[in-house]
Amino acid sequence: MNEYLEFAQKIALEAGNIMKKYFSKKDISSYKGDKTIVTLADKEINALLIKRVKEKFPEHSVDGEEEQFGRSKYVWVCDPIDGTAMYARDIPVAVFSLALVIDGVSTVGVIYDPFTENLYSAIKGEGAYQNDTKIQVNDYDLEDIKSVAHFDMWPSAEYNLFPIIQELGKKTYLIGLGSIIRACSCVASGEFTFAIFPGTTHKNCDIAAVKVIVEEAGGKVTNLFGEEQRYDESINGAVISNSKVHNEIINIIKNYIKKK
Repeated sequence: MNEYLEFAQKIALEAGNIMKKYFSKKDISSYKGDKTIVTLADKEINALLIKRVKEKFPEHSVDGEEEQFGRSKYVWVCDPIDGTAMYARDIPVAVFSLALVIDGVSTVGVIYDPFTENLYSAIKGEGAYQNDTKIQVNDYDLEDIKSVAHFDMWPSAEYNLFPIIQELGKKTYLIGLGSIIRACSCVASGEFTFAIFPGTTHKNCDIAAVKVIVEEAGGKVTNLFGEEQRYDESINGAVISNSKVHNEIINIIKNYIKKK
């Protein structure tokens, strides 16, 4: 697992260099069929990962947000740039994310923010780190004055979280940071209490690394209904929390939506 982590960390730093190379450049973005934005950096990072995996672990596969390769029980699940809409607008909150998922279980994960040079990493069972410092989630209740949380929402999301966000907003301070993965790194290191995410189709790319990093920091990550899920296939949304508030959030969610 240490070999896998070192591989993932090296890719993360290479990806960060690509992100910085294209940042603030004009005419690097376009729109995909689902109306989401993609940049040259997204594509270049995804292609780099596939190249490196073929060289180092040819029996493994890659599930990247922009491109996939192979089929294996060892899957490198990647979001080349999470927060692309912000990145393309020269707002520096985007991050790179990569996880090794084995038989559906997120086992090794890295998140890299090239703008702050913070590298979050974890191996299942061995704790979570921000650079070389071990990190831990906070112990805030929802109504703690220090509690801050993140939500994602978009018009075509399969689950409508707006009434849930309104209910949670009565208890805690909610913001939309522009990157679910960046927000989840804040859950892992204790700045945020939780994050809520309605993503489904191919959105395992957003949560795979988050799963192992946040849980190794003492938090909890499930689908929107409090259930475990695989991270080598599409997911059923996600709640990412400090663990202490998890059940309270799940109970609120179940009052408003049902699993599809």
